[in-house]
Amino acid sequence: MRMLLVAQPDVDKGSEAIASGDMAKSIQATVEMIKPEATYFAPLRGQRTAVFDLDDPGHLPKISEPLYRMGAVVEIVPAMNLEDLQRGLAVIGG
Repeated sequence: MRMLLVAQPDVDKGSEAIASGDMAKSIQATVEMIKPEATYFAPLRGQRTAVFDLDDPGHLPKISEPLYRMGAVVEIVPAMNLEDLQRGLAVIGG
């Protein structure tokens, strides 16, 4: 199953992590560990947001703990690519 890991650090703790260099280190370590197909960074609802493609939920504890130290809200969202969507729609006749 395709999954997206969406992380939003606390604004103040995130700013501290940027100033100390911990944010860059955490992101780099996460990318090296999970080797995501895609990674995106954007402001979402006024908060710094990182989105990683995650194919192994076993990585979640190792990924989440450094993010939690930044006060992050971490969500796992099931996702589909175009082929997945087309297959799903075909099943329901859409």
